[in-house]
Amino acid sequence: MPELNLDKARYNMAWQQIRPWDVFDDRVLQVMQDVPREQFVPHAYRSLAFSDTRIPLGHGQVMMEPKLEARMLQSLAVKPSDQVLEVGTGSGFVTACLAALGNSVVSYDIYEALVKTAEEKLALQAANNIHLHLGNAFLADLPEGGFDAIAVTGSLPRYDDRLERLLAPEGRLFMIIGESPVMEATLITRHGDEFVQDFLFETDLAPLELLPEPSGFTF
Repeated sequence: MPELNLDKARYNMAWQQIRPWDVFDDRVLQVMQDVPREQFVPHAYRSLAFSDTRIPLGHGQVMMEPKLEARMLQSLAVKPSDQVLEVGTGSGFVTACLAALGNSVVSYDIYEALVKTAEEKLALQAANNIHLHLGNAFLADLPEGGFDAIAVTGSLPRYDDRLERLLAPEGRLFMIIGESPVMEATLITRHGDEFVQDFLFETDLAPLELLPEPSGFTF
């Protein structure tokens, strides 16, 4: 990205684009500046790295606009001690942000090419607390109560409760639910044996692919 002051571009992204979208968490604003987003964007779209737009990744997948990534991170309120699950690695940028905010990140994606590319880009960040997996997180053998925060980076047509069992006490699960063009960003928090849903904001996001049909839904 010739002639572009990257530090200034990241700062402007955080304070002119993300902050006005009700992102007040200083840790989130800082991590959005610290993680080099331009390194995770496909080369053909590098000039759009800090733009308020979604960026194609191939396989019908997209990189969310920065403000949506930041709202998700803020909603999850990831603490330095948290174990995090990411459903949909994508570019690896959100993975890197989650790893910077939390203790460790387990991330799944169904596309081998995306996992390999993310692995290469994350290796450049020297993060040793990220574990990438090829596969469907909904079918994976994951520990019950093993995660303090779960980020689902694709939308679901309706609420699916199968990830609830993975939440630790007071764990948080972020997912976007509904049909285009209007979907609800939703935070599910575990309080004991209760799972409380909070509707955060309206948005629109590509659906999570190869989502297996659940045995039942919770509305």
